[in-house]
Amino acid sequence: MTSKQIKWTSTNLPFARNKHLQLMIIIFILFFGLMAISPTDRSLWYAYNITPTIIILILAFTYKRFRFSNLSYLLMLVFFCLHTYAAHFTYEGTPLDDWLKTTFHTKRSHYDQVVHFAFGFFFAFPFLEILRSKVKLHGIWSYVLPVIVVLGFSAFFEILEMLAALVAGPSGEAKFVGMQGDIFDTQKDMALGLLGGIVSMGILAWIIRKRDHSAAAPD
Repeated sequence: MTSKQIKWTSTNLPFARNKHLQLMIIIFILFFGLMAISPTDRSLWYAYNITPTIIILILAFTYKRFRFSNLSYLLMLVFFCLHTYAAHFTYEGTPLDDWLKTTFHTKRSHYDQVVHFAFGFFFAFPFLEILRSKVKLHGIWSYVLPVIVVLGFSAFFEILEMLAALVAGPSGEAKFVGMQGDIFDTQKDMALGLLGGIVSMGILAWIIRKRDHSAAAPD
Protein backbone atom coordinates (compact mmCIF):
# COMPACT_ATOMS: atom_id res chain seq x y z
CA MET A 1 0.00 0.00 0.00
CA THR A 2 1.61 3.25 -1.09
CA SER A 3 1.10 6.73 0.31
CA LYS A 4 -0.72 7.63 -2.88
CA GLN A 5 -3.28 4.93 -2.20
CA ILE A 6 -4.29 6.23 1.22
CA LYS A 7 -3.66 9.96 0.88
CA TRP A 8 -7.19 11.13 0.21
CA THR A 9 -6.86 14.74 1.39
CA SER A 10 -3.99 17.19 1.29
CA THR A 11 -1.66 17.43 4.29
CA ASN A 12 0.40 20.25 2.78
CA LEU A 13 -1.93 23.18 3.37
CA PRO A 14 -0.81 25.82 5.89
CA PHE A 15 -3.37 26.41 8.60
CA ALA A 16 -4.41 29.80 7.18
CA ARG A 17 -5.54 28.11 3.96
CA ASN A 18 -7.00 24.95 5.48
CA LYS A 19 -10.63 26.08 5.60
CA HIS A 20 -11.96 22.61 6.36
CA LEU A 21 -9.76 22.26 9.44
CA GLN A 22 -10.72 25.75 10.59
CA LEU A 23 -14.39 24.79 10.31
CA MET A 24 -13.79 21.61 12.33
CA ILE A 25 -12.10 23.62 15.07
CA ILE A 26 -15.00 26.07 15.22
CA ILE A 27 -17.49 23.21 15.45
CA PHE A 28 -15.56 21.59 18.29
CA ILE A 29 -15.14 24.85 20.22
CA LEU A 30 -18.88 25.51 20.01
CA PHE A 31 -19.75 21.97 21.04
CA PHE A 32 -17.18 21.93 23.84
CA GLY A 33 -18.48 25.26 25.13
CA LEU A 34 -22.05 23.95 25.14
CA MET A 35 -21.02 20.78 26.98
CA ALA A 36 -19.04 22.85 29.52
CA ILE A 37 -22.23 24.49 30.77
CA SER A 38 -23.43 22.92 34.03
CA PRO A 39 -22.00 19.40 33.67
CA THR A 40 -23.33 16.68 35.94
CA ASP A 41 -20.12 16.55 37.97
CA ARG A 42 -17.75 19.50 37.51
CA SER A 43 -14.72 17.83 39.13
CA LEU A 44 -15.21 14.73 36.99
CA TRP A 45 -15.63 16.97 33.94
CA TYR A 46 -12.20 18.47 34.59
CA ALA A 47 -10.66 15.02 34.98
CA TYR A 48 -12.25 13.70 31.79
CA ASN A 49 -10.99 16.64 29.75
CA ILE A 50 -7.33 16.55 30.80
CA THR A 51 -6.24 13.93 28.26
CA PRO A 52 -8.17 15.35 25.26
CA THR A 53 -6.82 18.82 26.04
CA ILE A 54 -3.24 17.52 26.06
CA ILE A 55 -3.79 15.69 22.76
CA ILE A 56 -5.33 18.75 21.08
CA LEU A 57 -2.50 20.99 22.28
CA ILE A 58 0.05 18.52 20.89
CA LEU A 59 -1.79 18.50 17.55
CA ALA A 60 -1.78 22.31 17.50
CA PHE A 61 1.88 22.82 18.42
CA THR A 62 3.14 20.13 16.03
CA TYR A 63 1.01 21.21 13.05
CA LYS A 64 3.92 22.86 11.24
CA ARG A 65 6.11 19.77 11.61
CA PHE A 66 3.51 17.08 11.01
CA ARG A 67 0.09 17.56 9.45
CA PHE A 68 -2.53 14.87 9.38
CA SER A 69 -4.93 14.67 6.48
CA ASN A 70 -8.23 16.46 6.91
CA LEU A 71 -9.84 13.03 6.95
CA SER A 72 -7.83 12.16 10.07
CA TYR A 73 -8.75 15.46 11.71
CA LEU A 74 -12.41 14.75 10.96
CA LEU A 75 -12.19 11.27 12.49
CA MET A 76 -10.53 12.67 15.62
CA LEU A 77 -13.18 15.41 15.81
CA VAL A 78 -15.96 12.82 15.91
CA PHE A 79 -14.24 10.92 18.71
CA PHE A 80 -13.56 14.05 20.76
CA CYS A 81 -17.21 15.06 20.43
CA LEU A 82 -18.34 11.63 21.66
CA HIS A 83 -15.99 11.94 24.64
CA THR A 84 -17.00 15.55 25.36
CA TYR A 85 -20.64 14.49 25.39
CA ALA A 86 -19.84 11.84 28.00
CA ALA A 87 -17.78 14.30 30.05
CA HIS A 88 -20.86 16.50 30.39
CA PHE A 89 -23.22 13.76 31.57
CA THR A 90 -20.59 11.29 32.93
CA TYR A 91 -20.10 8.00 31.13
CA GLU A 92 -22.69 6.23 33.25
CA GLY A 93 -25.35 8.93 33.04
CA THR A 94 -25.81 9.84 29.39
CA PRO A 95 -29.37 10.28 28.07
CA LEU A 96 -28.71 7.35 25.72
CA ASP A 97 -28.08 5.03 28.66
CA ASP A 98 -31.11 6.40 30.53
CA TRP A 99 -33.23 5.57 27.47
CA LEU A 100 -31.77 2.07 27.17
CA LYS A 101 -32.36 1.34 30.85
CA THR A 102 -35.95 2.57 30.66
CA THR A 103 -36.81 0.92 27.35
CA PHE A 104 -34.86 -2.34 27.47
CA HIS A 105 -34.32 -2.60 31.24
CA THR A 106 -30.54 -2.84 30.86
CA LYS A 107 -28.63 -3.00 34.11
CA ARG A 108 -25.41 -1.27 33.09
CA SER A 109 -24.46 1.76 31.02
CA HIS A 110 -23.09 1.01 27.57
CA TYR A 111 -21.98 4.40 26.31
CA ASP A 112 -18.45 3.87 27.61
CA GLN A 113 -18.22 0.72 25.49
CA VAL A 114 -19.37 2.68 22.44
CA VAL A 115 -16.58 5.21 23.01
CA HIS A 116 -13.94 2.49 23.48
CA PHE A 117 -14.96 1.00 20.14
CA ALA A 118 -15.02 4.50 18.60
CA PHE A 119 -11.46 5.15 19.77
CA GLY A 120 -10.18 2.18 17.80
CA PHE A 121 -12.38 2.92 14.82
CA PHE A 122 -11.60 6.64 14.51
CA PHE A 123 -7.93 6.66 15.56
CA ALA A 124 -6.61 3.71 13.56
CA PHE A 125 -6.33 5.81 10.39
CA PRO A 126 -4.50 8.73 12.07
CA PHE A 127 -2.10 6.20 13.61
CA LEU A 128 -1.59 4.78 10.13
CA GLU A 129 -0.62 8.22 8.84
CA ILE A 130 1.94 8.66 11.62
CA LEU A 131 3.42 5.21 11.01
CA ARG A 132 3.47 5.82 7.28
CA SER A 133 5.54 8.97 7.78
CA LYS A 134 8.05 7.27 10.12
CA VAL A 135 8.11 3.66 8.94
CA LYS A 136 7.97 2.13 5.47
CA LEU A 137 4.84 0.04 5.71
CA HIS A 138 4.16 -2.67 3.18
CA GLY A 139 1.47 -5.28 2.66
CA ILE A 140 -0.39 -6.65 5.65
CA TRP A 141 1.68 -4.58 8.12
CA SER A 142 0.03 -1.43 6.79
CA TYR A 143 -3.15 -2.65 8.45
CA VAL A 144 -1.77 -4.63 11.40
CA LEU A 145 0.51 -2.02 13.02
CA PRO A 146 -2.18 0.68 13.45
CA VAL A 147 -4.38 -1.90 15.18
CA ILE A 148 -1.52 -2.86 17.51
CA VAL A 149 -1.00 0.81 18.36
CA VAL A 150 -4.72 1.17 19.09
CA LEU A 151 -4.57 -1.80 21.47
CA GLY A 152 -1.49 -0.33 23.17
CA PHE A 153 -3.17 3.01 23.76
CA SER A 154 -6.35 1.30 24.95
CA ALA A 155 -4.30 -0.51 27.60
CA PHE A 156 -2.49 2.73 28.47
CA PHE A 157 -5.77 4.57 29.09
CA GLU A 158 -6.97 1.74 31.31
CA ILE A 159 -3.81 2.12 33.36
CA LEU A 160 -4.42 5.87 33.64
CA GLU A 161 -7.95 5.16 34.87
CA MET A 162 -6.55 2.81 37.49
CA LEU A 163 -4.04 5.41 38.70
CA ALA A 164 -6.75 8.10 38.84
CA ALA A 165 -8.94 5.74 40.87
CA LEU A 166 -6.10 5.06 43.31
CA VAL A 167 -5.45 8.78 43.77
CA ALA A 168 -9.18 9.49 44.28
CA GLY A 169 -9.45 7.02 47.13
CA PRO A 170 -12.46 4.86 48.07
CA SER A 171 -14.77 6.53 45.53
CA GLY A 172 -12.22 6.29 42.72
CA GLU A 173 -13.37 2.99 41.25
CA ALA A 174 -16.91 4.20 40.66
CA LYS A 175 -15.75 7.52 39.20
CA PHE A 176 -12.86 6.53 36.96
CA VAL A 177 -12.87 2.76 36.38
CA GLY A 178 -16.63 2.24 36.26
CA MET A 179 -16.62 -1.55 36.22
CA GLN A 180 -20.33 -1.57 37.14
CA GLY A 181 -20.03 -5.00 38.68
CA ASP A 182 -18.34 -6.58 35.64
CA ILE A 183 -15.00 -8.11 36.63
CA PHE A 184 -14.00 -8.27 32.95
CA ASP A 185 -14.90 -4.65 32.18
CA THR A 186 -11.28 -3.57 31.62
CA GLN A 187 -10.58 -6.45 29.26
CA LYS A 188 -13.81 -5.82 27.37
CA ASP A 189 -12.93 -2.13 26.95
CA MET A 190 -9.56 -3.00 25.45
CA ALA A 191 -11.15 -5.66 23.25
CA LEU A 192 -13.66 -3.13 21.92
CA GLY A 193 -10.85 -0.70 21.07
CA LEU A 194 -9.08 -3.57 19.29
CA LEU A 195 -12.27 -4.47 17.42
CA GLY A 196 -12.77 -0.85 16.38
CA GLY A 197 -9.26 -0.74 14.94
CA ILE A 198 -9.77 -4.01 13.08
CA VAL A 199 -13.05 -2.82 11.58
CA SER A 200 -11.50 0.51 10.56
CA MET A 201 -8.51 -1.09 8.84
CA GLY A 202 -10.75 -3.73 7.30
CA ILE A 203 -12.91 -1.04 5.70
CA LEU A 204 -9.79 0.79 4.48
CA ALA A 205 -8.39 -2.42 2.97
CA TRP A 206 -11.71 -3.10 1.22
CA ILE A 207 -11.88 0.45 -0.20
CA ILE A 208 -8.31 0.32 -1.50
CA ARG A 209 -8.81 -3.14 -2.96
CA LYS A 210 -11.98 -2.03 -4.71
CA ARG A 211 -10.32 1.10 -6.06
CA ASP A 212 -7.30 -0.87 -7.30
CA HIS A 213 -9.58 -3.29 -9.13
CA SER A 214 -11.46 -0.38 -10.70
CA ALA A 215 -8.20 1.26 -11.81
CA ALA A 216 -6.91 -2.01 -13.26
CA ALA A 217 -10.11 -2.83 -15.13
CA PRO A 218 -10.05 -2.14 -18.89
CA ASP A 219 -12.14 0.78 -20.14
